[in-house]
Amino acid sequence: RLRPFNRLQVILQHLTMSKHADSTAEVLLEKKGCAGIITLNRPKALNALNISMIRQIYPQIKAWEQDPETFLIIIKGTGGKAFCAGGDIRAITDAGKIGDRLTRDFFREEYTLNNAVGTCKKPYVALIDGITMGGGVGVSIHGHFRVATEKTLFAMPETAIGLFPDVGGGYFLPRLSGRIGYYLALTGCRLKGRDVLKAGIATHFVDSEKLPALEKDLIALKSPSTENVADLLNSYHAKSKADQDKPFVLDEHMEKINSLFSGNSMEEIVKKLKQDGSAFANKELETINKMSPTSLKLALRQLREGASMSLQEVLTMEYRLSQACMKGHDFYEGVRAVLIDKDQAPRWKPAALEEVSDEFVDDCFKSLGNNDLKL
Repeated sequence: RLRPFNRLQVILQHLTMSKHADSTAEVLLEKKGCAGIITLNRPKALNALNISMIRQIYPQIKAWEQDPETFLIIIKGTGGKAFCAGGDIRAITDAGKIGDRLTRDFFREEYTLNNAVGTCKKPYVALIDGITMGGGVGVSIHGHFRVATEKTLFAMPETAIGLFPDVGGGYFLPRLSGRIGYYLALTGCRLKGRDVLKAGIATHFVDSEKLPALEKDLIALKSPSTENVADLLNSYHAKSKADQDKPFVLDEHMEKINSLFSGNSMEEIVKKLKQDGSAFANKELETINKMSPTSLKLALRQLREGASMSLQEVLTMEYRLSQACMKGHDFYEGVRAVLIDKDQAPRWKPAALEEVSDEFVDDCFKSLGNNDLKL
């Protein structure tokens, strides 16, 4: 038999081991007080979403939605640098090169998760502290509340890697004021801190150091309604003074963004930028010229159509586009240039907007029949 001291040692050892094993999990799902808490836990990968994380988060959201003891859901990231920097693009690229089904499964399951966030019956609070891009936007933007901090860095940089601003980008981007969404989608422009709130992407702004206290107060709420959660977030938001008086970074360019990015085609937008000739227009033209011409055309049409669609219709459309990109050239070339070789010199095919035909674009939007995303 173990002596009491040894037994205690074994128990302690076991506890630290199980705690340790737990802390290496890619996503932590726990119930605290009135809240279900999702913690994205791949700090070395900037909490990028992979398929195994998606497969854990989705059923848990659905379970908490049905649980009478869970009143709200909180999602956050670990590591202090990122909330979630995107989807696991490397894994998808590798799968695409060998024709693996992950290129279908990943997007199907990710968009199904985005829809679960968008239709969640419980208040859903995303603490978007740090880098929030692509897939990270998908698991936050469609929920009731998005809390930005001075560390938040938002972008939809997909046109630079031969993709398009997916995860429901076709739904939320055209609904931002003026043509901000079109501008963000086509240029991949990054917004920081309070500007994420001013653009309409975040609903609240709280100092990063106050997030643990906010989380504690959220968890301590007694059977809260959406209004109770909103009241608490509003009270924290009101106390934050960081960058309060700074004008929105896009304010001075809004007039130009609204006129230049209102073209009906990419060619028209480029023509407007060239004709404008201002420093702002020239800089944006330079950015757009680096992007995949195919991605630009897909993204513009995606937003124009998405503007009058439901989130479910948008995600179904985006699934079709994702599969077109998986079969194409630019996605693999973009990932090579930006993430693998990092030479930042992608060779797009076709290389010019004029060479991306309307027929080709139409094809990308066509129904996949039985393979369509069903929500």
